[in-house]
Amino acid sequence: MNPISSLIMELGLVSVGTYVALFLAASLFMIWRLEVMGNRGLEGTALGTVIMPFCSGLGNLLFVAIVHQRGLPGAEIATNALVNNATNLTLMIGLPAVLFGLSLEPTVRKGRSAKGRAGGNAGVARRLNRLSLVFTLLAGLFFTAAAWILGRDGRYDLADGAMLVGVFVFWMFVQVFDVMKYNVHRNRALPPSVYLDILLVLLAAGVLYTSIDWLVEWMSHEAGTGWGAGALGWISGLLMVVPNGLIAFYYAARRRAEVVYASQVGDGHICIPLCLGLSALFSPLLLPPAFSDGLLLVGGALGVHLVAVLVGGGLARWAGWALVAGYAVFLYFGLPV
Repeated sequence: MNPISSLIMELGLVSVGTYVALFLAASLFMIWRLEVMGNRGLEGTALGTVIMPFCSGLGNLLFVAIVHQRGLPGAEIATNALVNNATNLTLMIGLPAVLFGLSLEPTVRKGRSAKGRAGGNAGVARRLNRLSLVFTLLAGLFFTAAAWILGRDGRYDLADGAMLVGVFVFWMFVQVFDVMKYNVHRNRALPPSVYLDILLVLLAAGVLYTSIDWLVEWMSHEAGTGWGAGALGWISGLLMVVPNGLIAFYYAARRRAEVVYASQVGDGHICIPLCLGLSALFSPLLLPPAFSDGLLLVGGALGVHLVAVLVGGGLARWAGWALVAGYAVFLYFGLPV
């Protein structure tokens, strides 16, 4: 038995609440170390698109492994990925926009000229961040379209999985080189302490695995006692979006809209295409009946964000309300009964 699980059993603390708390604690620890890494050379959109998605999306990746290890239906993975992305792109961006505003424009102090506001290194960095964010949104649209096209026959086979994983790996190479160029431009190198932070994040991943493994076993048992088909994918998807939601609200409160956007969209890349592709590499993945329609919803939300970034310089509060309402409709028609 896992040593963490053994300790919990010895203390007599085995319960859903304990493992949910363990899951959230490990996720919050990751967010803390991400903030530290952001001050050591992984900044802005680079932090959001390279490191943060793997940390916030780690639960989804572990869910893929655990589902296959336990012999559970692969369709739960597809549902988990769809719920994760739909929630990220609607509720987890829309609600922070309503509460804090999500403007990519800098806060202007009184008395400063327009030239002073737009000039200098800060202005260049903002423009670079916005271009990188547009590129990230376009990649999300490409991944969603690829997943929709490959899944029109209702399944992903080995070739489909290899294609989905391959495009994700190529995307990550592009992002890594982008970070390297960014640090060269700033004449800045990653200090050795960053690698210690990465090690700490990996240790937290072990805690996440323990909590998710127990929760999946519990949820699969409960699903067999009256919950509707697909309940495991839905509940796990909603649970695993919580850490990413904490990231969104934290950076929205700090007026770091570029990180809010990049983290939510980047986390979506982990689920679609990576989780779907990895699952199909294990075994053919049969898709839920409404999966294609769900991908169209995800693609539509990405399109809204792309227009908001290009035209409005961020997401207006009224648009945030519209996304939250759209998510409510998604829950109403999608939740299993």
